[in-house]
Amino acid sequence: MPSPAPEPLAPRPLSIWLVNPFDDIPGEGLPPLRYWTLARVLASRGHDVTWWTATWSHRRKAMRTAPLGIREDEGFAVRLVAVRPYEKNVSFSRIGSHRDFGRTFERLALESISAGQLERPDIILASLPPLEGPEAASRLAKRLDATFVLDIMDVWPETFDRLIPGPRFLSRLISPLVLGGMLKRRQSLVAGADAVSAATCTYADVVLDTGEGSPSRHVCYVGAYPQEFSSPPRFINHVPGADESIAPDGEPAALECVYAGTLEAGQDLDVLVGAVRQLSGSGVKATIHVAGTGSNEANLRRAAENTAGSCRMVVHGLLPRQEYVSLLSRSDVGLVCVKPESLVAIPYKACDYAAAGLALVNALPGELQSLIERYHAGVAYTAGDAASLARALAGLANDRRSLLAYRQGARQLAAAEFDRERTYPQFADWLETVTGS
Repeated sequence: MPSPAPEPLAPRPLSIWLVNPFDDIPGEGLPPLRYWTLARVLASRGHDVTWWTATWSHRRKAMRTAPLGIREDEGFAVRLVAVRPYEKNVSFSRIGSHRDFGRTFERLALESISAGQLERPDIILASLPPLEGPEAASRLAKRLDATFVLDIMDVWPETFDRLIPGPRFLSRLISPLVLGGMLKRRQSLVAGADAVSAATCTYADVVLDTGEGSPSRHVCYVGAYPQEFSSPPRFINHVPGADESIAPDGEPAALECVYAGTLEAGQDLDVLVGAVRQLSGSGVKATIHVAGTGSNEANLRRAAENTAGSCRMVVHGLLPRQEYVSLLSRSDVGLVCVKPESLVAIPYKACDYAAAGLALVNALPGELQSLIERYHAGVAYTAGDAASLARALAGLANDRRSLLAYRQGARQLAAAEFDRERTYPQFADWLETVTGS
């Protein structure tokens, strides 16, 4: 009787460094985002994971400290790199903070290895942006004979192009002078990378030369946790489900819509007020909830106070996670109000909306709209056009059958493309192969 085939050997434990100064670390609120999720998955497989991040929280604009016991609670280590603070996302202070991060990270890493506090990494995965972190990671990888993986989180520095002041024809002339050096630095990073991961296919396609000799690539969406949310309602035998689409007085319930995220330039926020007024003028019952904070919050609050009629706007500010999940869970529609010129392909909010089973009303052409169409998960509107947004919302308010079908499609989109419990193990699978060992 032949002997049974030997079981395949598990990948050997690796020493893996993750370099990202932006994501929330343990102790700063749930749920885990990209780097926390990846660190957890890798640590659960027995790898020795160290996450290098900054002492300044990008989201909270506050100094941070790593809580005690992260290694015991999470299975990985967090090492803080001292940087200067910054209040504005577009500022010289932020540029200086990123320089601090790259220089200090590189110095601390070499000192820690020389002192025997850390072992040489097998893999260094660093996020772009910023440029300084992956540049330091690339130099360290060469010096320490490690595999360098570049993780593309944004089209950087092209996102700065829209912020150049002056008429568009003039900014197009100035842009190469302002951004040319940064683009060359990015090209150098890509050329020196052993492998490249990306948060969207769009980012990978823009940044990578896909010709012969291109590095191995993997796309893992930022994603979300559908497990946080209950399944959306559906029609059963032509009868509305338990979604309260019919109010107790027999009238259709108000369409509950939510915009979540930053209230800054790049978001298509002006259309919200205009759409509220047009929907009220048409007698459409709807509520537009705004959950987030930023420089435009005060203006939106004033506008909300001055709206009246069948449609209203409620500005909640930045919500704790539990309240945020509750808001999405009782809503019908998720508003992806993002300007196409922001060059964002698939924003965080779209992943959360889909996970909550909300019909997506989307202003972004390209990758996100293609996914929405593939899964029949929502409708498009034209960015900057309040009438277009109002028409899209009125259509959903007046056709609850289509609304619930879109909600089911959004949930299917989340399960297939955005579910972190499925996609991040796949990310880890790929990462385990890039060392060539």
